[in-house]
Amino acid sequence: MISPWDRWHSTRCCLCCHVRTGTVILGVWYMLINAVVLLILVTALGDPDQYHLTSAELANDLDDMDDANMCIASAISLLMILISGMATYGAYKQHAAWIIPFFCYLVFDCALNTLVAVSIVVYPNTIQDYLQQLPENFPYKEDIMAMSNVCLVFIVLLFIGCILTFKAYLIACVWNCYRYVRARSTTEVLIYVTTNDTTVLLPPYDDTMSIPSKNAPPPYGAPYIA
Repeated sequence: MISPWDRWHSTRCCLCCHVRTGTVILGVWYMLINAVVLLILVTALGDPDQYHLTSAELANDLDDMDDANMCIASAISLLMILISGMATYGAYKQHAAWIIPFFCYLVFDCALNTLVAVSIVVYPNTIQDYLQQLPENFPYKEDIMAMSNVCLVFIVLLFIGCILTFKAYLIACVWNCYRYVRARSTTEVLIYVTTNDTTVLLPPYDDTMSIPSKNAPPPYGAPYIA
């Protein structure tokens, strides 16, 4: 019998591609996004007069804090490029251990978004406070603030729910890729027959070839005796 957890295991993901291919595409996508963010941050650090929002009311300590935050963001982007590259390499070369950091990041990111959703439910007035901090030229700011608080909470929770569903699907894809790579590289491969809900367990190819045959063939050139 197949356990309920194994029923969710699949080697296919979106667009009917393999979970290894999906993990490689996801890792490359995260690498590109973080590389663009890192490039923008490094450029901003190199040319602060062009990218910093300066005004007469800002003090020098705020500027130093802004530079420190940008350095931290650059380090986080560089770390994300490393983690995404490890996942891409691990899925391509079938090294299961290299996929674990990327999987942990996806779980952590999903948990943070869940905490945001919970905080909105517990403190619904934070949406209005956030809208008031937006610039005056923000599109449709007045129309959004004119909406009721319940409607704003519902829209925000619906949007966050869609994001959490998508992130959970990505987590499942990466987890299935990890299980597939680990099964291929360590012990055995499980083939699920969905017609009669049974499981066929095949031994590894190397173990099959190492088993000696019962009747060894006669040496070459020896006379055959019936």
